[in-house]
Amino acid sequence: QVHLVESGGGLVQPGGSLRLSCATSGLYFRNYAMGWYRQAPGNKRELVASISADGRADYSDSVKGRFTISRDNAKSMVWLQMGSLKPEDTAVYYCNANSPGAIKVVYWGRGTQVTVSS
Repeated sequence: QVHLVESGGGLVQPGGSLRLSCATSGLYFRNYAMGWYRQAPGNKRELVASISADGRADYSDSVKGRFTISRDNAKSMVWLQMGSLKPEDTAVYYCNANSPGAIKVVYWGRGTQVTVSS
């Protein structure tokens, strides 16, 4: 059974930093593209950052230059380092795993709350 468990969320002041972690189990992690999504109240879930199986990272324009996604295949984990946080970054952040191959299977974690407020 596949599990994705996020951690590291919390309350932080504007301009601060947080590091989100996603621990995975039950999948052949090194073959999966991983992503971080977020969803604020009343908004659609949006892609924040992604990292391919071979380590290529991509970011939404709203976080480019402030957030960094990374992965460790030996630990089956992915992280999102967030800096220069803004109130508009407030959301529930979700970890996402995308299977390789023609038939896509997508797994989600339950999310971790990030609140940026003074």
